Amino acid sequence: MAKQPFSYNANDIQILEGLEAVRRRPGMYVGGTDFKALHHLIYEVVDNSIDEALAGTCDAITVIINEDESITVIDNGRGIPVDMHPERKVSALEVVMTTLHAGGKFGGSSYKVSGGLHGVGVSAVNALSEWCEVEVTRDEKVYFQRYEKGFPQAPVKIIAKAPKSKTGTTTTFKYDATIFNSGDTFKFDLLAQRFREMAFITRGITIRLEDKRDNTQFTYYFEGGISSFVKYLNRNRDTLHDVAFFEKEIDGVGVEVAIQYIDAFSESVYAFANTINTIDGGTHLTGLRIALTRSINDFARKNNLLKDSDTNFSGEDTREGLTAIVSIKHPDPQFESQTKVKLMNAEVQTYVQQVVSDGFTNFLEQNSSVARKIIQKCLTSARARDAARKARDLVIRKSALESMTLPGKLADCSERDPQHTELYIVEGESAGGSAKQGRDRHFQAILPLRGKILNVERARLDKILTNREVKALISALGTGIGEGFSLDGLRYGRVVIMTDADVDGAHIRTLLLTFFFRYMLPLIENGHLHIAQPPLYLVTQGKEKHYLYSEAEREALIKKITANGGRYTLQRYKGLGEMNPEQLWETTMNPEKRTFLRVTIEDAAEADRTFDMLMGSKVPPRRRFIQTHAKEVRNLDV
Repeated sequence: MAKQPFSYNANDIQILEGLEAVRRRPGMYVGGTDFKALHHLIYEVVDNSIDEALAGTCDAITVIINEDESITVIDNGRGIPVDMHPERKVSALEVVMTTLHAGGKFGGSSYKVSGGLHGVGVSAVNALSEWCEVEVTRDEKVYFQRYEKGFPQAPVKIIAKAPKSKTGTTTTFKYDATIFNSGDTFKFDLLAQRFREMAFITRGITIRLEDKRDNTQFTYYFEGGISSFVKYLNRNRDTLHDVAFFEKEIDGVGVEVAIQYIDAFSESVYAFANTINTIDGGTHLTGLRIALTRSINDFARKNNLLKDSDTNFSGEDTREGLTAIVSIKHPDPQFESQTKVKLMNAEVQTYVQQVVSDGFTNFLEQNSSVARKIIQKCLTSARARDAARKARDLVIRKSALESMTLPGKLADCSERDPQHTELYIVEGESAGGSAKQGRDRHFQAILPLRGKILNVERARLDKILTNREVKALISALGTGIGEGFSLDGLRYGRVVIMTDADVDGAHIRTLLLTFFFRYMLPLIENGHLHIAQPPLYLVTQGKEKHYLYSEAEREALIKKITANGGRYTLQRYKGLGEMNPEQLWETTMNPEKRTFLRVTIEDAAEADRTFDMLMGSKVPPRRRFIQTHAKEVRNLDV
């Protein structure tokens, strides 16, 4: 029987009026309806206040998480205009709050520099809120308007008088639980990281974050700007010199760069455009890297620190141990997409190159002892990189030759499509045996690790590539490593770390996470890395078995059983090997029942600092961390 064609005529064309488009397609405006998008609502409102700071009309912002999960953002900027809009014939405040692509950032006169250029921010937040209230203080009056699901409930009205000197905007909103997950709550630590970063980039701004749910609050103010940011990132590291800072305005574009080398191997470079963290870089980052490499090579040649027979340092050589921030303020930034993750303005590369070339060359010439330390570090890096290249090529050639057998004791799966395959990285032969027997051989592969992999935070790549377990990982994944990493060769769509629920298991998991973060970062960024969640306890009550994954679950179940006069036996799983293959499949590997944690990076700078603190060579910061959090530990094996 032939299918009846669907109707498609003028009656089927929908026109979404006002903010209805935002409510129907929130992903187009705030990135989705998940936990990350929920926090993005706050960022959109705060970005407007930051734009006031960039305009020189605001120096204080307060963000409050209220007890009912509503959010209040207060600034002392000029206040959103409230006079009658000439075309819409309603208050300009109502136009800004209810109309997409309406704001003062398009004409170029109200804001010299702005991050919120798309004009959808605060109106999108309003559309996705159960309710939203705005108070504007200006012209010695306080104006007010309330909205519900984007719709104004009454015209803008005056509710109070104000001192002549007082101006600003207060926005309070409660996210719409019919759009976002009503179980999600705002995470104070995540917001604190974001606002600390904003305070670093926007020199002289005070940002206060208050959580009324538990009366926690932080205040951020950094007079040193991005120089303070670099010092913060390196505060647990051995540095080779004081922070080198350069700034200049060229053709209306402000450029700031802060540079410091450390006595370690990792590179920590972050790029910002109009306070927005452009995580995919762009022309400003390219300009920084080109100028830095050229300045070091020129200085080394000029001072005979590179011989005629030596090749120039590569970019990788000059960036080993580099911590740097490049921040530009542009009146008309061009981003790759609305997510603003990559800056595209071609002229910015030239401007940044000029600022860094002039500034860093002068720095090297005025600090000759520091310059020689940096160049010696580059020489050592070049030699080690050559050794690493040979080792990496050997690993790649070996894995290609052994592609039929693959490394070590890998138990491969029969499926070849990476979209349907999983690799479980497990510790030891015991757990590996249970996993191999319990898995679904069609799509699940098992790679047992014999012992702990090398701590890559304290070693160069050439040494890392001599580690047997690391070589097995690289061969199994098929992606290469470091500079040669490519997701094109990835053999398993899900890479799952599955370790014991004890101290050793946690240590192995941390070592693996450090390795993936430093040398296979795209694996994390593209959502391929996961952590398995095996049960902590088995409670047996007669013929019933209950697998429990947290202390709270155990306490609740035992309380229920004892309240009814029941009897039970309790088993604590310290190792995966204590479970038989059927139990491991049922609790941890069965797609219909298991729980995975996907590894993500909300704040790359904070992640970088944390890995350095936990896994780096300096002991005091790690000791302070342990002493501070010792009382929070649960299930520590002794």
